[in-house]
Amino acid sequence: MKYLTVFCLLFLPVWLFAQEDCACCTQQHNQFDFWLGEWEVFNEEGEKLGENHIKKLENNCLVSENWQGDRGGSGKSFNYYDPKDETWNQLWVSNIGTILKLKGKAEPGKMVLKSQMVKDKKGNYYNQITWTRNQDGSVSQLWEIMDENDKLLTETFNGIYRKKD
Repeated sequence: MKYLTVFCLLFLPVWLFAQEDCACCTQQHNQFDFWLGEWEVFNEEGEKLGENHIKKLENNCLVSENWQGDRGGSGKSFNYYDPKDETWNQLWVSNIGTILKLKGKAEPGKMVLKSQMVKDKKGNYYNQITWTRNQDGSVSQLWEIMDENDKLLTETFNGIYRKKD
């Protein structure tokens, strides 16, 4: 009993401080962890499209994406959970100037993020990207363009992420 008391007095405060020190070590901050890793990305026909490196930064507060396409395209995204409104947010910027700002929520086995409504000469639409954790450990990413009535207009990207060996 004496040793247990000494152990608790010495190590419990350190453990409690370490837990409080990690503001982003919550279940919600881990909802996108299924996307973490070194990936090769393929289309539905099995053609390799590129590679993606997804990792956590800033003491678990930021999910960072680093995309490198096989045809020269590249891009990066920062993804974070905002406890104020309980949403996930993404800012994506590519080497050709594409910028996406997405917001959404985790669902069981997936993450669904949407842009705000875009109004241009083609009409009104928004971007919706869904990442789905598959049973074999891969991740599917589907980027869809939807109209203001949530009707699918077009599919922009459908990729399958497979862990690099």
